[in-house]
Amino acid sequence: MSYLDWIVLVLTLTFIVSYGIYRSRENKNIESYLLADQSLPWYHVTLSLMATQASAITFLSAPGQAYTDGMRFVQFYFGLPLAMVVLCITFVPRFHQLKVFTAYEFLEGRFDLRTRGLTAGLFLLQRGLSTGLSIYAPAIILSSILGWNITITNIISGGLVMLYTVTGGAKAVSHTHLQQMGIVTLGMVIAGFTVVMLLPDEVSFTDALHVAGKMGKTNLIDFSFDLNNRYNVWSGIIGGFFLQLSYFGTDQSQVGRYLTGSSVGQSRLGLAMNGLLKIPMQFLILMVGALVFAFYQFTTPPLFFNQVQVDKVNQTAYAGEYQQLESRHDAIQTQKRQHVLALSEALNREDQPAIDRARGVLGTLEGEVQAVRKDAQDLISKANGEAVNDVNYIFLRFVIQYLPAGLVGLLIAVILLASMGSVAAAYNSLASTTVVDIYKRMIRPEAPEGHYVTVSRWITFGWGVFCIFVAQYASRLGSMIEAVNVLGSLFYGVILGVFLVAFYFKSIGARAVFWGALIGEVFVIISFWLELTAFLWLNLIGCVLVIVFAGVIEKVWPQKQVGKAG
Repeated sequence: MSYLDWIVLVLTLTFIVSYGIYRSRENKNIESYLLADQSLPWYHVTLSLMATQASAITFLSAPGQAYTDGMRFVQFYFGLPLAMVVLCITFVPRFHQLKVFTAYEFLEGRFDLRTRGLTAGLFLLQRGLSTGLSIYAPAIILSSILGWNITITNIISGGLVMLYTVTGGAKAVSHTHLQQMGIVTLGMVIAGFTVVMLLPDEVSFTDALHVAGKMGKTNLIDFSFDLNNRYNVWSGIIGGFFLQLSYFGTDQSQVGRYLTGSSVGQSRLGLAMNGLLKIPMQFLILMVGALVFAFYQFTTPPLFFNQVQVDKVNQTAYAGEYQQLESRHDAIQTQKRQHVLALSEALNREDQPAIDRARGVLGTLEGEVQAVRKDAQDLISKANGEAVNDVNYIFLRFVIQYLPAGLVGLLIAVILLASMGSVAAAYNSLASTTVVDIYKRMIRPEAPEGHYVTVSRWITFGWGVFCIFVAQYASRLGSMIEAVNVLGSLFYGVILGVFLVAFYFKSIGARAVFWGALIGEVFVIISFWLELTAFLWLNLIGCVLVIVFAGVIEKVWPQKQVGKAG
């Protein structure tokens, strides 16, 4: 990067961290530290919810996902608006009415302490692991740009967020989210505009989208019903609905964001606007990836987008073999470029026979490209002694190589800020759940408020260290945006099932739901391990299994004393 890029990057990050600490100087009690005194307006809630979701994984991996697999990933979010409606009607007023710090407090009143502890534990496990993935994503940036060891970059990435989260708590998280989303939105709009400007003069924005579409990268909607197909309308609406309902209704990283709303109405409006804005935002991010794909049809792309791994293999005995693969790849791309131009011209003439011929040839050549890329990936893995995947590096490589000075620094700042937003919310939610549901409830229930604030800061620090440790192993998981959602799907359905039993099945008691949740979780993990279905359906499966098992257990092993209704 140039000096100008470094200046833009450092000034942007310094502003965000300083602003977060400044706006949250006074945290005198646990409500202020964990819930920002429940004083924030709806737009703060909306932007904080969106910033928590829109991690660096979103801005690094989603364009790469569109580049390799098309835009069908957007269907993952089709269940989100419906989930927001259910949450606004059911969850939000109940949580505000009970004045809870965490979602899991409600479960003790409805069931018992054991059930509260189980759901809190499942959340802490899932959120702690997924936060490690969120830390790893921006570490990719620093390691790629600076050539630093990934351990050092993970420490920097996770430690920077820890600085203002430990100091400022929920207020720091929410106030920085507001600024982060503004900068992030500006950065992605500039990135999309820049991709279009870099296209050949004879290729317009619509031409690029048409080319990407004819090569299968704008495949937005798939109505086929296939349980093994990860992304279609039905998995998005049904499986995605249960995932989003569990994520926003039972994951403390999200519940903690809308509990900061100054009233039930402000929290509801914040959630509703999140439901309206999330799908268009994700669509635009994926479209940037499709445009990057179109750009690389007219400009030869790298054989492998992770330059650090390429540099390593070029220092081994496999360097000659890799260079041969690069030559084959460049030759195929040269052939492709001629036929892509022919396709673009045929599209402008609306010459269907010529379009079909060009698509047929391009399909064959794209298959050859993917075969060479697979050989290169296998060779790099063999040479470097570790599994590699470059999906998360595609957009980053484009930014570093083609954007002008200043914009590179801004886009890197965008990705880092996105990470900071989601990781900060995760640190805060991990601390609040640990303090409220475990430490304050089970270990030291009668301590003064100042003690709990101090303990919250130390626990935030401890979770930060744990998440940085997890980040060391994230490189083996392929696409980060898929990995983090697969991880969530292993737990969210079961947790949601417990809450739905609490809300709607008053005859089911604590013992039945506790054992139903344990058995349901075992079944979900087995289903995932045996690859019985695509991961989105695990949310529905886990939820239904908890309800069914809890109902059966209550019938055959009834509990005389049912917990208090919440």
